[in-house]
Amino acid sequence: MTCAQAQDLVKRSGAIVLSTGQYTYSRFVADRRYCGHYEILRPSYAPTRDTAQCPVAYYCERVVRPRN
Repeated sequence: MTCAQAQDLVKRSGAIVLSTGQYTYSRFVADRRYCGHYEILRPSYAPTRDTAQCPVAYYCERVVRPRN
């Protein structure tokens, strides 16, 4: 799929799992609603038919909070 198609799919679905290579997969999310309580958004890129590094959407990154 093209970069625009991948971006649109995430936007319409909210969260998807997309193949990023022959044996690899990544979860892409449209916004913060699809992350856990202790997660933040980070930009996520994937190869598409027309773009080597397409800014597909975001991924959720767990924030490690220091213990007091």
